[in-house]
Amino acid sequence: MQEPDTGELVRMWISGWVVSRGSAEPVDQPWGWSIDVGSPAGEVGRHVLPEPTEAEVRKIAEATTAPTTWLKLFAEDATVRPWLGPQWRLDVPGFLMSVPLAPERPEPPAGHTVTTWERGGVIRTMVRTEDGQLAARGQAGLAGPVAVPDQISTTPGFRRRGLGALVMRTLQSAAHERGARTGVLVATPDGQALYTALGWTTHAPMASLVLDPEPAED
Repeated sequence: MQEPDTGELVRMWISGWVVSRGSAEPVDQPWGWSIDVGSPAGEVGRHVLPEPTEAEVRKIAEATTAPTTWLKLFAEDATVRPWLGPQWRLDVPGFLMSVPLAPERPEPPAGHTVTTWERGGVIRTMVRTEDGQLAARGQAGLAGPVAVPDQISTTPGFRRRGLGALVMRTLQSAAHERGARTGVLVATPDGQALYTALGWTTHAPMASLVLDPEPAED
């Protein structure tokens, strides 16, 4: 079976990401996709380019006037940063990754419980201590044969105990039970190390840039 190329993996990623975040359906563009987001965190929307070129990125940037619009460019930071002016702030790099999903039933460490549920095509998992404290959580958007883990986090004070891995393995198994066979995500640098240890493969870097609000006048 031939491995999907970067463009197909990006399409798979956004198909589950929009489910996880409750965003609008992606709109096809000649260069990729546009997505209306409108998130509580303030992201108005994003443009996703699997194979960005300088000409395309400059054209999109020139036509973009709404602050908190993001560009997700599957290229190295150093390649795309010179294409954009200082009003575009470079965020932490990302890494496009995938894994074949398989059934597994990971057991929580002693003194912890795991709760998993699905609502609206989103699987959610939370890990709690015996006294009910939230130790770790995560979710995954389902899109047919694809699952996109998202917003994986471990509470400070509970890190380096394997709880992030427990959340990921639980989500992967739950997604497999619901018919998904491939996991796709974009990881932070810290996440990339964890997911690599869990068998995920890195396919491409992703540069993230956001149009900052104009500074207030004195």
